[in-house]
Amino acid sequence: MQGNDLSRAAAGLLLSLPLFLPPSLLAAPAAQQEAPAAVKRPFQLPPSADLRYELSARQRGFGLKGEAVIVWRAGEREYSVSATSKLSLLGTITEDRSSGAVDAYGLAPAEFHEKRMRKDPTTTTFDREARLLRFSESRDTYPLKGGEQDRVSVTWQLAAVARGAGAAFRTGSEWPFFVAGRRDAETWVFKVVRREKIQTGLGEVETVLLARQPLPDKQDQSLEIWLAPRHDWYPVRLRYADGDKEQVEQTLATVSKK
Repeated sequence: MQGNDLSRAAAGLLLSLPLFLPPSLLAAPAAQQEAPAAVKRPFQLPPSADLRYELSARQRGFGLKGEAVIVWRAGEREYSVSATSKLSLLGTITEDRSSGAVDAYGLAPAEFHEKRMRKDPTTTTFDREARLLRFSESRDTYPLKGGEQDRVSVTWQLAAVARGAGAAFRTGSEWPFFVAGRRDAETWVFKVVRREKIQTGLGEVETVLLARQPLPDKQDQSLEIWLAPRHDWYPVRLRYADGDKEQVEQTLATVSKK
């Protein structure tokens, strides 16, 4: 691949590298969604860890390789998670982080920062005092009712709920979350698809596959997450696809508990 072609392909992937941040929220939905009623679920946060993923992507016929690093820290009253992705020859492509408290609903983000190469960083603020969700990229606001997530925290909230759900986390069950992006928010519904074994840097791992149900105005986009029950329900694979146009996949290479 020539350098210019590689750069163009990488630029296209800036909006699709997930890092547990699917790109579908980069565009505003057709109409602002109302935040659903708050739902309290049992949860148990996964232990703090550093996780490194091998990243592979295809964009307009080009194949790209890289890595993603997730730094997850869980305490009794607060949490933080940062996600960084790099592509060979191009360096850092994305840098994102979420931090906040742990409350009766699980993770309670305070701020979500998103940075894409060649773009200014954005901040999404969960104003707990005013009970409003605010965006640096938009004038839209949403009421905070409890349980809202951002695009970094949602995977870890999902893992925490899976750890605490027991038998309720069964095939066919659905788990909705209200998720904020850089300028808006909408409901994501994850469905438990099946249990299956996959190959990772940890060897063959038994996983639970979850798929986000199609969004009304983004039917061609899919998001799948594989959680590993015997490894503290850490996310060991994530795959995003937009029809036949592009695909991004991250598979866990190493994990170091902290």
